[in-house]
Amino acid sequence: MADVVENMTTEVLKGSEFIIKDSQPADTFTPEDTNEEQDMIRAMVKDFVNTEIEPNYQALEKQEEGLAKAKLAVAGELGLLGPHIPEEYGGMPMDTNTNTIIAEEIGYAGCFSVAVSAHTGIGMLPIFYYGSEEQKKKYLPGLCSGRLVASYCLTEPGSGSDALAAKTKAMPTEDGEHYLISGQKMWITNSGFADVFIVFAQVDGDKFTGFLIEAGVEGLSLGAEEDKLGIKGSSTRQVFFENVKVHKSAVLGEIGKGHLIAFNVLNVGRFKLGVMALGAAKRNMRAGITYSNERHQFKQAISNFGAIQYKLAEQTVQIYAVESALYRTSMLLQQKAQALFDGGMSYAEAKLEAAEEYAVECAMLKVLGSEMLDYVVDETVQIHGGYGFSEEYEAARHYRDARINRIFEGTNEINRLLTLAMTLKRAMKGHIDLVGPAWAVQKELTSMPTASKTEGTFGVEVDTVKNMKKILLIVAGAAAKAQMDGSLNLKVEQQITMNIADVMMDVFTCESLLLRVQKLAAKGADVTNPTHILEVYLFDAIDRIAKNAKDALCSFAEGEPLRMMLMGVKRYAKYKTVNVRDARKAIAKPIIEANEYCY
Repeated sequence: MADVVENMTTEVLKGSEFIIKDSQPADTFTPEDTNEEQDMIRAMVKDFVNTEIEPNYQALEKQEEGLAKAKLAVAGELGLLGPHIPEEYGGMPMDTNTNTIIAEEIGYAGCFSVAVSAHTGIGMLPIFYYGSEEQKKKYLPGLCSGRLVASYCLTEPGSGSDALAAKTKAMPTEDGEHYLISGQKMWITNSGFADVFIVFAQVDGDKFTGFLIEAGVEGLSLGAEEDKLGIKGSSTRQVFFENVKVHKSAVLGEIGKGHLIAFNVLNVGRFKLGVMALGAAKRNMRAGITYSNERHQFKQAISNFGAIQYKLAEQTVQIYAVESALYRTSMLLQQKAQALFDGGMSYAEAKLEAAEEYAVECAMLKVLGSEMLDYVVDETVQIHGGYGFSEEYEAARHYRDARINRIFEGTNEINRLLTLAMTLKRAMKGHIDLVGPAWAVQKELTSMPTASKTEGTFGVEVDTVKNMKKILLIVAGAAAKAQMDGSLNLKVEQQITMNIADVMMDVFTCESLLLRVQKLAAKGADVTNPTHILEVYLFDAIDRIAKNAKDALCSFAEGEPLRMMLMGVKRYAKYKTVNVRDARKAIAKPIIEANEYCY
């Protein structure tokens, strides 16, 4: 296994365990911790995007025949399609953190990043995780090199989030050697030039199963390219199967176990989507910063105006915060995979198990990354004013391309529901202990507030994050108890579930941001502006957390228990006063001077 794990001083957190356990700055991976080799790889990927993709973007958007596939082949030659695949299958395996860096830089590539993501993620991982040895050797080398392109056929006109309701059928032939597959798939990325399709169908009408089907087989046909809002350079078509005959060796995994493939590969996909959104956001900011420096009104650059500086600063705050959470999780994934591999698991099993362990974090980061990007691209259009609405400027394209990310890899609503559902499920199974800490907070509510404070430069922030966790435990604990009592059904009461998920996401992001700034300070770096970012983010987040907690509690609790919990939220939802105007001015200043995102 290629992963190289840095020395850590404490036990690695389990998935969701951030709620009840504190982490240490020294044990947290940050963007500033990359090594020389990783920096060189970042530069190489950036150069690929700048020289191969950016100059050809208009041609890609017009879907010039063969262009996207040719660029995928170039990416394959550079090793960018197989850094997560072992050498025996044609890959150039790199550790998880390096794969994160590659994904971030590919995120700069707009619609082309969709082709790469679909190919390397949901296109290759099902084969790598669940394929037979014969299937891996047959397909993975070509997919790593870019000679072959993969496409993933799951969604149907009547089944999106409810994937298991698929109607595509796979009927065994009389001799038992083949299957006849019939049905319709839609929104299929890379379908216009794919060589191999991963297709999900119901065997005998009720056994959800994966198949590998090669392009050109009789009975397989494609619809026209979809006329989409954005990512116009990404091939998206319907795929039709009319009695497509495939040998039983085309079954991927086990009969009736297709749900394991469909759902488990999404964990990595969600994490990578968040990382790619990060790359896209940084690229987009460059357009807004450049324009604000070049555009003059009232005899000065509009970057001098407070309203514009607010936008640039807030874009930076959100990017920096989400980036901190992404890189922290990257190391968690890396450490878990390495430990499992060292314990005797195969490379593929270790990677799959690690992604499943942090499925909650992956779901949160998908939401955080996509919604951060949506904020960034929206404000970049606004900075451009009327020109932002014109296709002559790239701001419009970024705006269009970003919107799909809140739908891809499970809608953000589905991922919010999963965030809490998976956490409570783990607690019920004893994977993490939420009951003890939640009860401790409840007992604390009935006692007099203590004046104990954490010492040190960031003591106030440390205490604030701890109190954020207490708010989360109050509301999540109360909701879980109400569900066990039968007075609340979180599967039905989705608004409450999403309130709690939003609290979880804010807690995880705030702690990740704090750990990053603490680590920078411990290294002796100048943390003046990172501290401003931290203070602004926490200043806003504490109010969001309190609002979501109160909304949830008032939706299912009542009487004295509600009064006590609301008092607890008020007690813990406190942070120091922050001059956010001056902080945002300071954050924006180096960006404006550098004419690009520079944090």
